[in-house]
Amino acid sequence: MLVNSHSATALENNSSANKKSIIVQLENVSKVYGVGNTEVHALNDVNLTIEKGEYCSIMGASGSGKSTAMNIIGCLERPSSGKYYLDGVDVAELEDADLARIRNLKLGFVFQQFHLLPQLTALDNVMLPMVYAGVPKKERRERAMEALIRVGLEQRLYNKPNQLSGGQQQRVAIARAIVNRPVLLLADEPTGALDSKTTQEIIDIFSQLNACGITIIMVTHEPDVARRTRRVIWFRDGRVIHSHLAPEELGRGVF
Repeated sequence: MLVNSHSATALENNSSANKKSIIVQLENVSKVYGVGNTEVHALNDVNLTIEKGEYCSIMGASGSGKSTAMNIIGCLERPSSGKYYLDGVDVAELEDADLARIRNLKLGFVFQQFHLLPQLTALDNVMLPMVYAGVPKKERRERAMEALIRVGLEQRLYNKPNQLSGGQQQRVAIARAIVNRPVLLLADEPTGALDSKTTQEIIDIFSQLNACGITIIMVTHEPDVARRTRRVIWFRDGRVIHSHLAPEELGRGVF
């Protein structure tokens, strides 16, 4: 079949646009810990693609590989084999200094434990990543205030962590994670230390951030949390067994 020049150009442009929209691309990624008799295959030949603007949850039993996958996606660990492209950059072979810079500029992290510095105010905690990124002081303050207002803490700018509830501390952590305007927000069990009411409030914030275009990957063991995302990725024995599970399919015995 012949393809005219206009069609060929359109196909090339479409292919280029698709590549630009891919934020996470794992190609045949494996991760092995230990050697010989102590060797553990945490990930086995994982292929996974996540596009800009997606809101994904990663689920699976303990030891399924979900945390290892998250660590590799977050540039906290390197794959033993395979390729990992973050926003089009092959990060698997980067030097440690370059990897640290990538983490600071392209990724935002939210954890189960809030990891706030107790001696700093909410505003100062949120400003901290921008210090390492070299953002001018005046801009740091403006952006930190904007991020805290975005998560509903405009009245708590100068409170220290011990003056905040658990939910408020997690809001500070979310503000800190988005302040450098990352291409990808990674959340590892972000509601694990919160009660059910506060959990819903925090998930509402993630939903609002995603609605504004932020790409989010969330590790969770809670089906109710995963159902609020738009795509579920299920791990078992170091492999992805479902890469595009609809949230409403959770609990229907598809595993």
